[in-house]
Amino acid sequence: DGADAWEDTLAMLEERWAPTGLRGVLHCFTGEPGHARRALDMGFLVSFAGNLTYPSASGLREIARVTPLESLLVETDAPFLAPVPDRGKRNEPAFVARTASLLGELHGVEGAEVAARTGENFAGLFRRTAASAAPR
Repeated sequence: DGADAWEDTLAMLEERWAPTGLRGVLHCFTGEPGHARRALDMGFLVSFAGNLTYPSASGLREIARVTPLESLLVETDAPFLAPVPDRGKRNEPAFVARTASLLGELHGVEGAEVAARTGENFAGLFRRTAASAAPR
């Protein structure tokens, strides 16, 4: 079951990964609030995809709302999990703006602020400057 998988994964990360001091990303997060908290405590970033926009994802939206902006990433998970209103279609990178916009609503900021902050978070994690991480 999914909860057991999260528990097993986080226990392994706490035992083997956390002592290294390296950070990481919880890709396409779908866990519970406690799972996010444990990951944040280890310095992980929590990444949300288009499923955050699904009507049934209220619990996930609450986790995204309480996750600090400095700990967030946004992703497409393309070709899967296209956000509403494109759910069921092939996901594409351009749709990530919809997920970022919703994250902005949840945090009371504009989608552009989420884009800037998540770009900084990415650059910080991968030790790149925001300018070098910008698309060319």
